[in-house]
Amino acid sequence: MSTCILCNQYFEEVDSWATLFSLVEPDPLCSTCSEKFEKIEDEFCEGCGRPFSDVSDEYREGNLCYDCVRWEKDPRWQGVLTKNRSIYLYNDFAKDVISLYKFRGDFVISSIFKTPLTKAFKTHFNPTYLVVPIPLSDERLYERGFNQAKALAGLLDVSIHDALARTHLEKQSKKGRSERISGENVFRVTGEVQDKDILLVDDIYTTGSTLRQAGKVLLEAGARSVSSLTLMRG
Repeated sequence: MSTCILCNQYFEEVDSWATLFSLVEPDPLCSTCSEKFEKIEDEFCEGCGRPFSDVSDEYREGNLCYDCVRWEKDPRWQGVLTKNRSIYLYNDFAKDVISLYKFRGDFVISSIFKTPLTKAFKTHFNPTYLVVPIPLSDERLYERGFNQAKALAGLLDVSIHDALARTHLEKQSKKGRSERISGENVFRVTGEVQDKDILLVDDIYTTGSTLRQAGKVLLEAGARSVSSLTLMRG
């Protein structure tokens, strides 16, 4: 018997050869909680990873959604982010879980994402990428006690590089898309990124502005390319 990390209910683990020989981690969630996460499995935008099942044909151009088309038509941001891949949709259940994890400091929750994050990394990327978590400002880090993006990156079992630092400004979640795009860049490069393919790790892709701001300074510092792996697609 195991106890679900989220609902604290006991559940029977499903044994398999993979878990028996420790090839995969045992599932820390009961089936009820696990099924409440909506995995992105069908056809999705090659740019941001948004599932096309949620996009009308008029907001799609080839293998890109309209948002990505707009980004790529803007000369300031064209080519800044090669691709983003997300694992889950940011539904109501996911919002509650992220709130527990991110804002209430329940660090242990990150362990439920180890297997899906590792699988996504191996599917869409490879160990040659320089893994860089999106940083918090010193002030925000003090408030929360940990960097949720760095905790997620740590689940990948690869080297993590703190190649970025962040200036403390108003929360991005309080700003609209235009404010995020036009605002000053909050990131600066603090590590060696010359000729590296960078993989940014963060919890949520919403408008893509945070990732592109980080990507922009990395490319200006000599990075070869910038992509991202995010837990949720908003």
